[in-house]
Amino acid sequence: MRIALTQSNLDKAEEFLMDVSHPDSPNFGKHWTHEEIANKFAPSSETVDTVTSWLTSSGIASERISRSQSLGWLKFDATVAEAESLLKTEYHVYKHDMGKPHVSCSSYHVPEHVTPHIDFITPGVSFDTKVPQAAVADNVEKRAASTTAAAGHPVQTNAALGVGAPTSGFLPKKGANIDIKGIIDELKNCNKFITPNCLRALYLFPPGLTANPKNSYGIVEYTPQAYLQGDLDLFFANFSKNQVQRTPILNSIDGGIPQTTNQGFAYNGESDLDLEYAMALINPQKTTLYQVGDQVEGASFNDFLDALDGSYCAGDDPRQDATYPDPLPGPGAYTGPKDCGGFAATKVISTSYGYNEADLTAAYERRQCNEYMKLGLAGTSFLFSSGDRGVAGNRNVCIDPVTKQYNDGNSGIFNPAFPSTCPYVTSVGATQIVPGASVTQPEEACQTVIFSGGGFSNVFPLPPYQSAAVKSFFADHPPPYGADRFNNSQNTRGYPDVSANGANYVVAVDGKFTLVYGTSASSPVVGAIITLINEARFAAGKGSVGFLNPTLYANPQAFNDITQGGNQGCGTPGFTSVSGWDPVTGLGTPNFPKLLPKLLALP
Repeated sequence: MRIALTQSNLDKAEEFLMDVSHPDSPNFGKHWTHEEIANKFAPSSETVDTVTSWLTSSGIASERISRSQSLGWLKFDATVAEAESLLKTEYHVYKHDMGKPHVSCSSYHVPEHVTPHIDFITPGVSFDTKVPQAAVADNVEKRAASTTAAAGHPVQTNAALGVGAPTSGFLPKKGANIDIKGIIDELKNCNKFITPNCLRALYLFPPGLTANPKNSYGIVEYTPQAYLQGDLDLFFANFSKNQVQRTPILNSIDGGIPQTTNQGFAYNGESDLDLEYAMALINPQKTTLYQVGDQVEGASFNDFLDALDGSYCAGDDPRQDATYPDPLPGPGAYTGPKDCGGFAATKVISTSYGYNEADLTAAYERRQCNEYMKLGLAGTSFLFSSGDRGVAGNRNVCIDPVTKQYNDGNSGIFNPAFPSTCPYVTSVGATQIVPGASVTQPEEACQTVIFSGGGFSNVFPLPPYQSAAVKSFFADHPPPYGADRFNNSQNTRGYPDVSANGANYVVAVDGKFTLVYGTSASSPVVGAIITLINEARFAAGKGSVGFLNPTLYANPQAFNDITQGGNQGCGTPGFTSVSGWDPVTGLGTPNFPKLLPKLLALP
């Protein structure tokens, strides 16, 4: 059996992060080592003693109890009878639809004085196979049901694992196939065809010139999404000639490979887009590809985080996160052990995938959000695309106000995105060049094919670094909707934080050029810009920026404010882009000549 102990100092986590991330802090940039982070959040001796005392008084001898290397777990073997007696429950055997048996209980109980010291309990290594039919529940007397999503409806098993599926609504949207003849390096056509040089002209940043070995940029892809080398070469031959035959640095996690079995835009569009632009914009700096999950089970965001932090691994939810060796048969099934630690986090990590906040439990999301916080303490900047359906959710669904179930997207409660609502990541929305305008004119919120995801969390409170911006938005531009549409308490996290162009990208996919749309494009671009800024910081003998948001919100003048457009959804016009921060395009788009000196001047 495994008992996840309550971590210590989580109540001070934001204070710790702000100490190394806020531009006014004398400790800005003094990022922590992973050992320092593990020790600071390790369970207290009181927690360890309380839970151990309960176990020994219940008949589990102390010599049977061991503590994990990560310090966060107590482990021991027990018979089913002992487990049932300890937790005042009954275990049952369920049969997986693939025929694999699974043991679980519907609820369990622990003494009231022990409850504050335990996050959750898993029945043991023989029980943690992925099974849709049942799962271990939280303490029913003290905690919310673990199968209830943030919106109030039952969580679907494997909701987190579908992030890379071809049917995922977060993937970029395909436009027309095009003949690129005549548009290469032609800035006059940027309102119709976005290329790397268009982005450099929009945000005034230069091509990369150096490749400091301390600097790094990571792109995360979830199998079966994969790039094709032929596509990279076709793109580079036209837009970054010295990169032809260059490949990203592959970090294969849980059997992840750039598969070529399944091809087409639904399998290659995302990865081709992310890597073509990330690699071209930071060249000659190399790009790291984190390819996560095998071809059978896939992976969740937690599975990626497991590979960066082994101490996070043991707390995965078998209903939502991958189990390796893969218990499901099939070609491409990964039969090796789960990757728990062993992979280094790059200084900037961009992810163009996401969930609806209402897909998962609040507890699951808070645990994951805290991990982004810890990695921010270590100096990594996490960026996530904000979604492509405006105020509606992934797959263009909203929330029925009565049943709390998803509807057809034409009415109901706005459906925010996660991890964008986590206050410890930077959420990136989408803009577009105004049709017919030039690359030098102000952009507007993206309203071609996609609408920039934005809104307010139903789980995470308003972080202090964003408080003034959100309060000003509500005071100066109150939305015309009530609490029946969105969380208008003015006390919860708003997103996105910033934006970049997300329309008409010229992308080589499956041997031809096509136009691509989505915040899937926006996030890698902002990540590339931050990577270029980190390059300048390293050249000056400084470190990476790390967690970005406090510095970004302290310098709104370093962004091009977007004041046109909106993000319709759920049968409404959505929110509107206005002066200052708004839940459509955030602070606006990066102005490199203004942003670089601000970040370069920091310690």
